[in-house]
Amino acid sequence: MSNSYFQFKQFTVRQDKCAMKVGTDGVLLGAWVDVDRCNRILDVGTGTGLIALMLAQRSEALIEAIDIDAAACEQAQENAAASPFAGRVQVAHAAFANFDNAHPYDLIVSNPPYFARSLKCPDQQRSTARHNDTLPLDELLQDCRKRLTPTGRVALILPYDRKEELESVCEQFRFYFVRKTAVVSVAGLPPKRLLAELQTAPCLPPDENQLVIEQANHSFTADYIRLTKAFYLKM
Repeated sequence: MSNSYFQFKQFTVRQDKCAMKVGTDGVLLGAWVDVDRCNRILDVGTGTGLIALMLAQRSEALIEAIDIDAAACEQAQENAAASPFAGRVQVAHAAFANFDNAHPYDLIVSNPPYFARSLKCPDQQRSTARHNDTLPLDELLQDCRKRLTPTGRVALILPYDRKEELESVCEQFRFYFVRKTAVVSVAGLPPKRLLAELQTAPCLPPDENQLVIEQANHSFTADYIRLTKAFYLKM
């Protein structure tokens, strides 16, 4: 059974009401995304509120977080209220397509549901959180485009095997890659995740690199420690 909470250096994430618990994907995206010059940020599919809280720690931005699951929203709100950033993080129960935002965003982040073809689990809450029926990539980027400032960006983390799908959707909705980071879980293995930063204005060829989380002996790499040490207690 998962722990009912996860303690970070500056905040605590309680997760007993959420189908999807704190995991490496959320930490990676929250630590990796560029938050420079961001005044307003939207976290789509916030779950526990982890990424929203990480971005609040890293910036002075006003952050809105939404989720389609009512229990997740309740939990994210509790986590935000108990954090040092309570005044800058707002949580709303809403589907992205129906979310009525008063202002455009400088940054939209999402760790979206990503199981496109696998069998669904009998737990409806967990199934909704894991499967992309509720937030397909094309709909996600289409809705992002409507809600960004002219210089706004989108940041996502996806399974690496969805890289070509993302590239196709970006071409369809005229998004351009700013950064691509292939995430390798253990040195020597193929990439498992893709971190992607997109914008709507044409730009130079993207900055492409690789991040290895663990050495072959399962110790964390210096790059991963450098990225996450502001958050993990034991880094």
